[in-house]
Amino acid sequence: MNTKEFRAMNTHLNDTVARHAIPNELIIGKSPCIQQLKQQIQQAAVSHSTVLIEGESGTGKELVARSLHRQSLRSGGPFIVINCAALQEQLFESELFGYRRGAFTGAVQNKQGLFEVADGGTLFMDEIGGIPLMHQAKLLRAIETMEFMPVGGTKPVTVDMRVVVATNRSLRKAVEQGEFRGDLYYRLSVLTLEIPPLRERREDIPELAEYFLHAHAPNRKVLLTENAIKHLMNYDWPGNVRELFNLLERSLIFLSGDTLSAESLYIKTRTNVRLIDVTEIPTLEQVIKNHIIQVLAAKGNNKTQAARALGIQRRQLYRLLNTYNIVY
Repeated sequence: MNTKEFRAMNTHLNDTVARHAIPNELIIGKSPCIQQLKQQIQQAAVSHSTVLIEGESGTGKELVARSLHRQSLRSGGPFIVINCAALQEQLFESELFGYRRGAFTGAVQNKQGLFEVADGGTLFMDEIGGIPLMHQAKLLRAIETMEFMPVGGTKPVTVDMRVVVATNRSLRKAVEQGEFRGDLYYRLSVLTLEIPPLRERREDIPELAEYFLHAHAPNRKVLLTENAIKHLMNYDWPGNVRELFNLLERSLIFLSGDTLSAESLYIKTRTNVRLIDVTEIPTLEQVIKNHIIQVLAAKGNNKTQAARALGIQRRQLYRLLNTYNIVY
Protein backbone atom coordinates (compact mmCIF):
# COMPACT_ATOMS: atom_id res chain seq x y z
CA MET A 1 0.00 0.00 0.00
CA ASN A 2 1.52 3.34 -1.01
CA THR A 3 1.40 6.61 0.94
CA LYS A 4 -1.56 8.02 -0.98
CA GLU A 5 -3.66 4.88 -0.48
CA PHE A 6 -2.73 4.67 3.23
CA ARG A 7 -3.68 8.31 3.84
CA ALA A 8 -6.96 7.88 1.94
CA MET A 9 -7.80 4.86 4.09
CA ASN A 10 -6.92 6.74 7.29
CA THR A 11 -9.02 9.71 6.22
CA HIS A 12 -11.98 7.41 5.58
CA LEU A 13 -11.58 5.79 9.00
CA ASN A 14 -11.27 9.15 10.76
CA ASP A 15 -14.40 10.42 8.99
CA THR A 16 -16.30 7.28 10.00
CA VAL A 17 -15.27 7.69 13.63
CA ALA A 18 -16.08 11.41 13.57
CA ARG A 19 -19.69 10.70 12.64
CA HIS A 20 -20.12 8.91 15.95
CA ALA A 21 -17.86 11.13 18.03
CA ILE A 22 -18.26 14.31 19.98
CA PRO A 23 -18.51 17.11 17.39
CA ASN A 24 -15.05 18.63 16.98
CA GLU A 25 -15.72 21.85 15.07
CA LEU A 26 -15.72 23.99 18.21
CA ILE A 27 -14.52 24.02 21.78
CA ILE A 28 -17.78 24.94 23.47
CA GLY A 29 -17.86 27.15 26.53
CA LYS A 30 -17.38 30.68 27.79
CA SER A 31 -16.10 29.90 31.29
CA PRO A 32 -12.82 31.61 32.27
CA CYS A 33 -10.88 28.33 32.28
CA ILE A 34 -12.08 27.43 28.76
CA GLN A 35 -11.34 30.91 27.46
CA GLN A 36 -7.83 30.56 28.89
CA LEU A 37 -7.46 27.14 27.25
CA LYS A 38 -8.52 28.54 23.86
CA GLN A 39 -5.92 31.27 24.17
CA GLN A 40 -3.23 28.74 25.09
CA ILE A 41 -4.15 26.58 22.09
CA GLN A 42 -3.86 29.58 19.79
CA GLN A 43 -0.43 30.44 21.19
CA ALA A 44 0.83 26.84 21.08
CA ALA A 45 -0.47 26.24 17.55
CA VAL A 46 2.12 28.50 15.92
CA SER A 47 4.97 26.60 17.58
CA HIS A 48 6.56 23.42 16.27
CA SER A 49 7.23 22.07 19.78
CA THR A 50 5.78 18.85 21.16
CA VAL A 51 2.59 19.38 23.17
CA LEU A 52 1.39 17.34 26.15
CA ILE A 53 -2.37 17.51 26.78
CA GLU A 54 -3.43 16.50 30.28
CA GLY A 55 -6.97 15.93 31.44
CA GLU A 56 -9.37 13.39 32.86
CA SER A 57 -11.04 10.88 30.57
CA GLY A 58 -13.83 12.45 28.54
CA THR A 59 -12.65 16.06 28.80
CA GLY A 60 -11.90 16.36 25.06
CA LYS A 61 -8.17 15.84 24.64
CA GLU A 62 -8.46 14.80 20.99
CA LEU A 63 -10.66 17.84 20.36
CA VAL A 64 -7.88 20.08 21.69
CA ALA A 65 -5.31 18.23 19.57
CA ARG A 66 -7.42 18.72 16.44
CA SER A 67 -7.81 22.40 17.27
CA LEU A 68 -4.03 22.71 17.59
CA HIS A 69 -3.60 21.08 14.19
CA ARG A 70 -6.25 23.21 12.47
CA GLN A 71 -4.65 26.45 13.71
CA SER A 72 -1.08 25.39 12.93
CA LEU A 73 1.05 25.85 9.82
CA ARG A 74 0.62 22.11 9.25
CA SER A 75 -3.15 22.29 8.93
CA GLY A 76 -2.94 21.25 5.27
CA GLY A 77 -1.20 18.02 6.24
CA PRO A 78 -2.66 14.83 7.74
CA PHE A 79 -3.90 14.50 11.31
CA ILE A 80 -3.13 10.95 12.41
CA VAL A 81 -4.48 9.46 15.64
CA ILE A 82 -3.11 6.47 17.52
CA ASN A 83 -4.32 5.06 20.84
CA CYS A 84 -1.13 3.87 22.53
CA ALA A 85 -2.97 1.83 25.17
CA ALA A 86 -4.68 -0.24 22.47
CA LEU A 87 -1.40 -1.12 20.69
CA GLN A 88 -0.16 -4.66 21.04
CA GLU A 89 3.30 -4.55 22.60
CA GLN A 90 4.84 -6.80 19.92
CA LEU A 91 3.46 -4.60 17.13
CA PHE A 92 4.46 -1.26 18.62
CA GLU A 93 7.53 -0.63 16.45
CA SER A 94 5.97 -1.81 13.20
CA GLU A 95 2.85 0.32 13.78
CA LEU A 96 4.83 3.48 14.51
CA PHE A 97 7.86 3.01 12.27
CA GLY A 98 6.67 0.53 9.64
CA TYR A 99 8.61 -2.42 8.28
CA ARG A 100 10.37 -3.67 5.19
CA ARG A 101 9.47 -6.70 3.14
CA GLY A 102 10.94 -9.86 4.61
CA ALA A 103 11.46 -8.35 8.06
CA PHE A 104 9.41 -11.18 9.58
CA THR A 105 7.04 -13.94 8.53
CA GLY A 106 4.09 -12.40 6.73
CA ALA A 107 5.87 -9.18 5.77
CA VAL A 108 5.33 -9.66 2.05
CA GLN A 109 5.63 -5.97 1.20
CA ASN A 110 6.86 -2.72 2.70
CA LYS A 111 4.52 -0.94 5.09
CA GLN A 112 4.70 2.66 6.22
CA GLY A 113 4.39 3.36 9.92
CA LEU A 114 2.27 6.15 11.36
CA PHE A 115 5.32 8.39 11.85
CA GLU A 116 5.82 8.39 8.08
CA VAL A 117 2.10 8.65 7.28
CA ALA A 118 1.92 11.79 9.47
CA ASP A 119 4.76 13.44 7.52
CA GLY A 120 3.87 17.08 6.89
CA GLY A 121 1.11 17.04 9.50
CA THR A 122 0.42 16.08 13.11
CA LEU A 123 0.66 12.74 14.91
CA PHE A 124 -1.64 12.61 17.94
CA MET A 125 -0.63 9.90 20.41
CA ASP A 126 -3.45 9.37 22.90
CA GLU A 127 -2.93 7.59 26.24
CA ILE A 128 0.82 8.03 25.89
CA GLY A 129 1.32 6.55 29.35
CA GLY A 130 0.35 3.16 27.92
CA ILE A 131 3.58 2.81 25.94
CA PRO A 132 5.71 -0.07 27.30
CA LEU A 133 8.88 1.06 29.04
CA MET A 134 11.02 -1.04 26.69
CA HIS A 135 9.89 1.03 23.67
CA GLN A 136 10.15 4.49 25.21
CA ALA A 137 13.84 5.04 24.36
CA LYS A 138 13.19 4.45 20.64
CA LEU A 139 10.21 6.77 20.75
CA LEU A 140 12.29 9.47 22.43
CA ARG A 141 14.98 9.28 19.75
CA ALA A 142 12.42 9.36 16.94
CA ILE A 143 10.75 12.47 18.39
CA GLU A 144 14.04 14.25 19.04
CA THR A 145 15.60 13.55 15.64
CA MET A 146 12.48 13.05 13.48
CA GLU A 147 14.37 10.04 12.15
CA PHE A 148 13.69 6.34 12.67
CA MET A 149 14.55 2.92 11.30
CA PRO A 150 11.71 0.73 9.98
CA VAL A 151 11.69 -2.84 11.25
CA GLY A 152 14.02 -4.81 9.00
CA GLY A 153 15.25 -1.64 7.30
CA THR A 154 18.82 -0.60 6.55
CA LYS A 155 18.27 3.10 5.83
CA PRO A 156 16.74 5.57 8.30
CA VAL A 157 13.62 7.51 7.32
CA THR A 158 13.40 11.24 8.01
CA VAL A 159 10.06 13.01 8.50
CA ASP A 160 8.82 16.53 9.24
CA MET A 161 5.77 16.47 11.47
CA ARG A 162 4.55 17.52 14.90
CA VAL A 163 3.88 15.20 17.80
CA VAL A 164 1.00 15.93 20.18
CA VAL A 165 0.41 13.51 23.05
CA ALA A 166 -2.31 13.15 25.67
CA THR A 167 -2.73 11.40 28.99
CA ASN A 168 -5.41 11.01 31.65
CA ARG A 169 -2.85 10.01 34.29
CA SER A 170 0.01 11.91 35.88
CA LEU A 171 3.15 11.21 33.87
CA ARG A 172 5.20 12.91 36.57
CA LYS A 173 4.00 10.33 39.09
CA ALA A 174 4.66 7.58 36.55
CA VAL A 175 8.23 8.86 36.28
CA GLU A 176 8.61 8.81 40.07
CA GLN A 177 7.30 5.23 40.15
CA GLY A 178 9.72 4.13 37.44
CA GLU A 179 6.94 3.42 34.91
CA PHE A 180 7.84 6.21 32.49
CA ARG A 181 11.20 7.57 31.36
CA GLY A 182 12.00 10.99 32.78
CA ASP A 183 13.84 12.12 29.65
CA LEU A 184 10.85 11.21 27.48
CA TYR A 185 8.48 13.03 29.84
CA TYR A 186 10.53 16.24 29.71
CA ARG A 187 10.72 15.99 25.91
CA LEU A 188 6.97 15.57 25.60
CA SER A 189 6.05 18.32 28.07
CA VAL A 190 7.79 21.23 26.32
CA LEU A 191 4.29 22.74 26.10
CA THR A 192 1.60 21.46 28.44
CA LEU A 193 -2.13 22.13 28.15
CA GLU A 194 -4.45 21.16 31.00
CA ILE A 195 -8.13 20.60 30.25
CA PRO A 196 -10.44 21.30 33.21
CA PRO A 197 -13.01 18.64 34.17
CA LEU A 198 -16.65 19.49 33.52
CA ARG A 199 -17.42 19.86 37.23
CA GLU A 200 -15.04 22.85 37.28
CA ARG A 201 -16.82 24.61 34.42
CA ARG A 202 -20.49 24.02 35.25
CA GLU A 203 -21.50 27.32 33.67
CA ASP A 204 -20.71 25.77 30.27
CA ILE A 205 -23.15 22.87 30.73
CA PRO A 206 -26.29 24.59 29.32
CA GLU A 207 -24.47 25.61 26.13
CA LEU A 208 -22.87 22.19 25.78
CA ALA A 209 -26.23 20.47 26.30
CA GLU A 210 -27.95 22.58 23.63
CA TYR A 211 -25.10 21.95 21.20
CA PHE A 212 -25.13 18.19 21.79
CA LEU A 213 -28.92 17.96 21.48
CA HIS A 214 -28.68 19.58 18.07
CA ALA A 215 -25.82 17.25 17.14
CA HIS A 216 -27.89 14.19 18.09
CA ALA A 217 -31.13 15.42 16.51
CA PRO A 218 -30.39 18.18 13.95
CA ASN A 219 -33.90 17.97 12.45
CA ARG A 220 -35.71 17.86 15.77
CA LYS A 221 -36.31 20.86 18.02
CA VAL A 222 -35.96 19.59 21.58
CA LEU A 223 -36.58 21.93 24.51
CA LEU A 224 -34.45 21.47 27.60
CA THR A 225 -36.43 22.57 30.65
CA GLU A 226 -35.03 24.79 33.38
CA ASN A 227 -35.30 21.97 35.91
CA ALA A 228 -33.43 19.62 33.58
CA ILE A 229 -30.60 22.14 33.26
CA LYS A 230 -30.52 22.42 37.05
CA HIS A 231 -30.16 18.65 37.37
CA LEU A 232 -27.39 18.60 34.78
CA MET A 233 -25.52 21.33 36.62
CA ASN A 234 -25.90 19.58 39.98
CA TYR A 235 -24.30 16.37 38.72
CA ASP A 236 -20.55 15.81 39.18
CA TRP A 237 -19.88 14.22 35.74
CA PRO A 238 -17.16 11.64 36.46
CA GLY A 239 -17.12 10.91 32.71
CA ASN A 240 -16.92 14.64 31.89
CA VAL A 241 -18.07 16.03 28.50
CA ARG A 242 -18.17 12.55 26.95
CA GLU A 243 -20.63 11.41 29.62
CA LEU A 244 -22.86 14.43 28.97
CA PHE A 245 -22.76 13.72 25.23
CA ASN A 246 -23.71 10.06 25.72
CA LEU A 247 -26.35 10.81 28.36
CA LEU A 248 -28.21 13.19 26.06
CA GLU A 249 -28.08 10.64 23.25
CA ARG A 250 -29.47 7.97 25.58
CA SER A 251 -32.20 10.30 26.87
CA LEU A 252 -33.29 11.24 23.34
CA ILE A 253 -33.69 7.56 22.43
CA PHE A 254 -36.46 7.18 25.01
CA LEU A 255 -37.96 10.67 24.62
CA SER A 256 -41.42 10.51 23.04
CA GLY A 257 -42.12 14.25 22.88
CA ASP A 258 -40.00 17.34 22.27
CA THR A 259 -39.46 18.45 25.86
CA LEU A 260 -36.53 17.03 27.78
CA SER A 261 -37.37 17.41 31.46
CA ALA A 262 -35.46 16.39 34.56
CA GLU A 263 -37.63 13.27 34.74
CA SER A 264 -36.62 12.36 31.19
CA LEU A 265 -32.91 12.38 31.94
CA TYR A 266 -31.27 9.01 32.41
CA ILE A 267 -28.94 10.32 35.07
CA LYS A 268 -28.04 9.44 38.61
CA THR A 269 -27.80 12.67 40.59
CA ARG A 270 -27.16 13.35 44.24
CA THR A 271 -30.88 13.19 44.99
CA ASN A 272 -32.60 10.93 42.47
CA VAL A 273 -32.25 8.05 40.08
CA ARG A 274 -34.22 8.08 36.83
CA LEU A 275 -35.68 4.64 36.11
CA ILE A 276 -36.99 3.36 32.78
CA ASP A 277 -40.77 3.48 32.57
CA VAL A 278 -42.30 0.04 32.04
CA THR A 279 -44.01 1.35 28.91
CA GLU A 280 -40.63 2.25 27.43
CA ILE A 281 -39.14 -1.02 26.22
CA PRO A 282 -35.63 -0.56 24.82
CA THR A 283 -34.09 -2.92 22.33
CA LEU A 284 -31.42 -5.37 23.44
CA GLU A 285 -28.80 -3.29 21.59
CA GLN A 286 -29.87 -0.18 23.53
CA VAL A 287 -29.71 -2.05 26.84
CA ILE A 288 -26.21 -3.38 26.13
CA LYS A 289 -24.96 -0.01 24.89
CA ASN A 290 -26.42 1.87 27.86
CA HIS A 291 -24.97 -0.64 30.32
CA ILE A 292 -21.48 -0.28 28.85
CA ILE A 293 -21.77 3.53 28.96
CA GLN A 294 -22.89 3.44 32.60
CA VAL A 295 -20.06 1.10 33.63
CA LEU A 296 -17.50 3.28 31.82
CA ALA A 297 -18.85 6.38 33.57
CA ALA A 298 -18.79 4.62 36.96
CA LYS A 299 -15.16 3.66 36.40
CA GLY A 300 -14.11 7.14 35.24
CA ASN A 301 -13.69 5.80 31.68
CA ASN A 302 -10.87 3.51 32.81
CA LYS A 303 -11.05 0.73 30.20
CA THR A 304 -9.22 -1.84 32.30
CA GLN A 305 -11.49 -1.38 35.32
CA ALA A 306 -14.62 -1.24 33.13
CA ALA A 307 -13.67 -4.48 31.35
CA ARG A 308 -13.07 -6.14 34.71
CA ALA A 309 -16.47 -4.98 35.99
CA LEU A 310 -18.14 -6.32 32.83
CA GLY A 311 -16.32 -9.63 33.18
CA ILE A 312 -14.55 -9.39 29.81
CA GLN A 313 -11.07 -8.73 28.43
CA ARG A 314 -10.09 -5.14 27.57
CA ARG A 315 -9.80 -5.96 23.87
CA GLN A 316 -13.34 -7.36 23.94
CA LEU A 317 -14.44 -4.06 25.45
CA TYR A 318 -12.78 -2.10 22.62
CA ARG A 319 -14.65 -4.26 20.08
CA LEU A 320 -17.95 -3.56 21.84
CA LEU A 321 -17.20 0.17 21.91
CA ASN A 322 -16.70 0.10 18.13
CA THR A 323 -19.72 -2.17 17.53
CA TYR A 324 -22.10 0.11 19.42
CA ASN A 325 -20.45 3.37 18.29
CA ILE A 326 -19.67 4.44 21.85
CA VAL A 327 -17.38 7.47 22.02
CA TYR A 328 -14.23 6.80 24.03
